[in-house]
Amino acid sequence: MFTEKEVKAPNGIMFIVVLLAIQIATIAVFINGAKNGEIGQAILGIVLAIVAFICWFGFFMVNPKEARVLQLFGKYVGTVHDSGLRWANPFYTKARVSMRVRNFESGKLKVNEKNGNPIEIAAVIVWEVTDTAEAIFQVDDYEDFVSIQSESALRNLATSYPYDNHEEHEISLRSDPIEISEALKQEVQERLDKAGVRVIEARISHLAYAPEIANAMLRRQQAMAIIAARQKVVEGAVGMVEMALNSLSERDIVELDSERKAAMVSNLLVVLCSDEAAQPVVNTGSLY
Repeated sequence: MFTEKEVKAPNGIMFIVVLLAIQIATIAVFINGAKNGEIGQAILGIVLAIVAFICWFGFFMVNPKEARVLQLFGKYVGTVHDSGLRWANPFYTKARVSMRVRNFESGKLKVNEKNGNPIEIAAVIVWEVTDTAEAIFQVDDYEDFVSIQSESALRNLATSYPYDNHEEHEISLRSDPIEISEALKQEVQERLDKAGVRVIEARISHLAYAPEIANAMLRRQQAMAIIAARQKVVEGAVGMVEMALNSLSERDIVELDSERKAAMVSNLLVVLCSDEAAQPVVNTGSLY
């Protein structure tokens, strides 16, 4: 298991000055040795010049919100986060890792939801790298890993919840976006922990029934909406009828036997529950 270890790399500008000074000094040593016929001094100047030349390959740039992972012959050395021109051992390999916040948007996935109905679903995952060592060494390609694991988590989430809440207090993909987003975030995070990635946000960006059942499900939703509306109308109508009968009885306006109460209830329910305005009939004769 790899864990990020931050290291400090010297300022590159300072090393440019140092290397220039060393380069000039080696040239002076070589010229002095060659002029005076001192072969050893001349060879020393050549060796120092070669070493100074190799050191020029140790410079690297670190951009803001970026890190460089350093390795020496396959061994992890550390991670440099300080931005700017830096210098390190020229034999280090320096892998660039972006620390910026990034988006991944999945394509439209066709899956079966909890009740077995085919749906189309897509999601947007907002993520960032928090551990560069895990991102580089734990997986082959952390960006590809994020995309594959996010789509896998989205598929699993879609099969765990129904598209709509046909039962009371049941969490559904369409009716509970906050709960679904949180569940998706947790599931994606569990899969990406090993890659040193933190999920900032996860949300559903597209949700619909598959085209082959879309029309049938639309009619079903319309029918359920009509039934729910009718239930509310009937509940309200029954309450109004009860209130009317109680008011008539309390105020002693008229006495009604059971048969006429039933007729009055029937008439009031027809008036209150009808889709169209009732046409009243005025009775000019005797009540009996």
